Amino acid sequence: MSALDPHRIAELVEGAHHAPFDVLGLHALQAPEAPGRVVRAFLPWARSVWVEEAGRSTPMQRVHAAGLYEAEFDGREDWFAYRLRAEDWSGGQVEIEDPYRFLPVLDEERLWCFHRGEEIRAWQLLGARELEHGGVRGVVFAVWAPNARAVSVVGSFNGWDARVHPMRSRGGTGVFELFLPRVQGGDLYKFSILTHDGHRLEKADPYARAMELRPRSASVVVADSGYRWSDESWLRSRAQRHAPDQAMSIYEVHLGSWRRNPDPEHRRWQWLSYRELADQMLPYAADLGFTHVELMPVTEHPFDGSWGYQTLGYFAPTSRFGTPDDFRHFVDRAHALGLGVILDWVPAHFPADGHGLALFDGTHLYEHADPRLGQHPDWGTLVFNYGRNEVACFLLSSALYWIEEFHVDGLRVDAVASMLYLDYSRQEGQWIPNRYGGRENLEAIEFLRRCNGAVHTEHSGVLTFAEESTAWPGVTAPLDHGGLGFDLKWNMGWMNDTLEYVQLDPLFRRHRHDRLTFSLVYAFSERFLLPLSHDEVVHGKRSLLSKMPGADPERIATLRALYTYMWTHPGKKLLFMGGELGQWGEWNHEGSIEWHLFEDPRHAGIHALVRRLNALLREYAALRARDFTHEGFEWIDAQDADRSTIAYLRWNEDWTEAAAVVVNFTPVRWEGYRLGLPFDADWERVLDSGAPEFGGREAVAAGPWKPTDAPWQGRPCHIEFDLPPLTALVFIGKRERA
Repeated sequence: MSALDPHRIAELVEGAHHAPFDVLGLHALQAPEAPGRVVRAFLPWARSVWVEEAGRSTPMQRVHAAGLYEAEFDGREDWFAYRLRAEDWSGGQVEIEDPYRFLPVLDEERLWCFHRGEEIRAWQLLGARELEHGGVRGVVFAVWAPNARAVSVVGSFNGWDARVHPMRSRGGTGVFELFLPRVQGGDLYKFSILTHDGHRLEKADPYARAMELRPRSASVVVADSGYRWSDESWLRSRAQRHAPDQAMSIYEVHLGSWRRNPDPEHRRWQWLSYRELADQMLPYAADLGFTHVELMPVTEHPFDGSWGYQTLGYFAPTSRFGTPDDFRHFVDRAHALGLGVILDWVPAHFPADGHGLALFDGTHLYEHADPRLGQHPDWGTLVFNYGRNEVACFLLSSALYWIEEFHVDGLRVDAVASMLYLDYSRQEGQWIPNRYGGRENLEAIEFLRRCNGAVHTEHSGVLTFAEESTAWPGVTAPLDHGGLGFDLKWNMGWMNDTLEYVQLDPLFRRHRHDRLTFSLVYAFSERFLLPLSHDEVVHGKRSLLSKMPGADPERIATLRALYTYMWTHPGKKLLFMGGELGQWGEWNHEGSIEWHLFEDPRHAGIHALVRRLNALLREYAALRARDFTHEGFEWIDAQDADRSTIAYLRWNEDWTEAAAVVVNFTPVRWEGYRLGLPFDADWERVLDSGAPEFGGREAVAAGPWKPTDAPWQGRPCHIEFDLPPLTALVFIGKRERA
C-alpha cells in the first residue's frame, strides 16, 4: 500500500476533501527509490474493483472499509489511460470511466475573468455542459462556491451520495469543477456543499439550463441543442423594426393563464405547452396586430403565485410548459408571424428557498449579509450584491443568455426603482447610505448601466425596458450622457393618472382634468411606453372594464375611449391579455381569459377596436413616428374641462401627415363640436370608438371632411360635427411637402 495520510483518507470517505484529485486517480508512487504509479478510486458501493488498461486487468486492494481502493504499478513511469471495472454486492459488473483520471476542463484565463467581473458569458463556464474531453463524452459540472470546505456533484447517476463525486477546486477563483463521463441529457443533479462550519447543503445549480417542476427542485442536465432556427431574416431586420419611428404595441401574457386545456381525468385544467401556445396564442396576437408579445417571467420559479417574479432559474425556461427547445420553437414561431418576443427579467431580488441562491455556500454569497442591504421588505426576498464581481457576471450572463440562446428581442427589467434606491420601501434606520451619504445604490446603478451597454454592444436592435416608477433622471438617456441606457421606460405616471381619472364619476371628471393633460408636461423627458399591465387588474384592483363607472354600456364605451386615447397618445403601447376583450373579472393566474365573452357583440367590438388601433399605428406614421419628440405633438384644446373633452394633433416626420384626435369622456353629446385643424385638406375620419363595428350604436361620418376656412382654437380652419358621448375620434389629413 502506498503512503497516504489517514486524515486525508478520512476527509475523502466523509465527502469533505477540498482537493480530491490529490488522492484519487493516477499518481506517482511517493518512494523515489522505487518508481511506479498508483491508481486510487472511491467506490463505496463496490465489492471488488479492477483497473483495465492495455488489455490487462489489475485487481485493486480495498484500503479503507468505506470503499477506497488502490492498485500499484511498480516500475511504471508513464501516465496511462485506464478504466475501472467494478462488481457490486449482487454480483453485477460495470465498466467505469474514472472521472479522476482527467485533466481540468475550464479555461484558467476565463475563470480569472469571471473572478474579476469581466466574463459576460459565464454559462459557457459554469453549470452543466455536455462535451467530449480526453476522447470521452460526458458532462462537466462547475459551480462558484468560494467559501465552501468541499463540494460534490450528486444526482440520479450516483445515488445522490455526496461521497462519490467530490469536485476539484480551481484555487482562488472559488470555482469547483468535475468532468463526469457518460452523464447525459435528462440526468438530475444538485451540488452538495459542505460549509466551513460543517453543515451540508444541497443546492440547485445557479446556471442550470433546466430544472424540475416544483415541488421537486433538482437541476436537469440539458443535452446540446440541435434546434435549427429559421428566423435569420427576422434577426437581420430587427434593428429596423425597433427603430423609434416604427409601430410598437405589446401584448403582455402570463403563459400559464392565457388559456388552459381541460383535464377531465384529474378534474382540473392543464397549462398549454410552449408548442401549443405557439400554435394558438401567437397567431391570435399577430391577428390582433400586436408587434410584440411580452412574457411574464418564464425563468424557472418555485412558487406559482409569484407569477415568475421570484426567480431561481436565471438560465432555465420553466419546465411548466416544456423543454428549452420547445421554448426555442415558440420564439422562432413568433418571428415567423412577425412578432417580437420580450421577456420579463428580474435582477432585483430572488427568493430565499433553501435549494436556491440564498446562503449558497453557507455564506451570504449572492446577497448582502446585512439585512438593511440584503433583504427586501415588501416581498420577503433577498437583494443581489451587485458590487461582487461574480454576481454581476452571473446577472450579465443571464441577460445575454436569453438573447443569444433563445433569440429574444428585448428584456423588460422588473422593479428597477427597488434597485436604484437604498431606502426603497424602508423606514429610517432600516437602510445604509452609500459612501457619499446618499440613498442611491451606486453598485446597482453601475450594474444597470453595464448591462444595458453589454446588451446593446453585443446585439444591435435588442431592446431593454425599465419598469421604473419614480422620477429618476435619464433612465433612457444614453450611457455617454450619464443615463442608465434603457431603450424605453414604463410611464407609470400616465397609467396612474389616467386610471384615476376614468374611475371617477363623469360628473366629477371636470375637477380632475389635469389628470388627462399632465402627462404631456413630461411625456418627452424619457422614451416612454404606456402600460396597462397585469399589475392593474389583480389584487382587488378589478379589471379595466370593472373600474369604469356607470351602467354596462357606459363602462364599455369608456373603455373604448380609453384605449383610443392610449393608442393615440405619444409613446409605445402595452396591454395585458384579457384587456382586448374587456373581461369583467380580475386576472387569476390559476384561470384563463374569459373567452366566452366573444359571444357578446359588445366585447367582440372591443376586440375589433384593439385590432383597428394596432392597424392605425402601422398605417399612419403620424401616430408613431414622433413618439419621443415634442415636435410631434400639439394640443388643439387642453382646457375643455367642463365638457371633459380633449383634442390634440400628432405629426409625421416631414409634416405631411397629421392625426387630429378628440376624446369625449362624458356621457353627453356635444352638438356642433368644432375641431380646429392645421391645414386645409380633405380629412378622413379613420376611427370612431363608438361605431357599430366596435359594439357602439352610431358613427360620425367617415368623410372626407372639408374644413371651413374660419379659424378656430388657434388653427386656420376647422370642421364641425356632433361629438357622441364617451367617444374618441381620429381624423387623418395629408398635404404636399412644403
